[in-house]
Amino acid sequence: MTTDTIPGEHTPLTNPQKKFLRKLGHSISPLVYIGKEGLTDTVVAAIDDSLRVHELIKVKLINTDRISKHEAAEQVPPKTGSQLVQLIGKTLLIYRRNDERKKDERIRLPAS
Repeated sequence: MTTDTIPGEHTPLTNPQKKFLRKLGHSISPLVYIGKEGLTDTVVAAIDDSLRVHELIKVKLINTDRISKHEAAEQVPPKTGSQLVQLIGKTLLIYRRNDERKKDERIRLPAS
């Protein structure tokens, strides 16, 4: 169900890395909402922009019958080049490394 590779790297997130990211994601609020129109190009662009800035974001599904949470979990990562870290309730926690961020601003994943 998940796409566990970073574009250009083909390295899946390990369980310790996912655990680390879940811990970081616990305190963040959703930045992007998927609403009644479903997963539109505008929503995908908003997710992409948020990932570029933050690397780790939450996406929440609200008031939608066009896409289920499982469909969103399958479709968002390939469309944004991200990885699904967690799906809990109607909230996706997704990660995409950004090498263009300053080194001290990047999320440093545990080795494995």
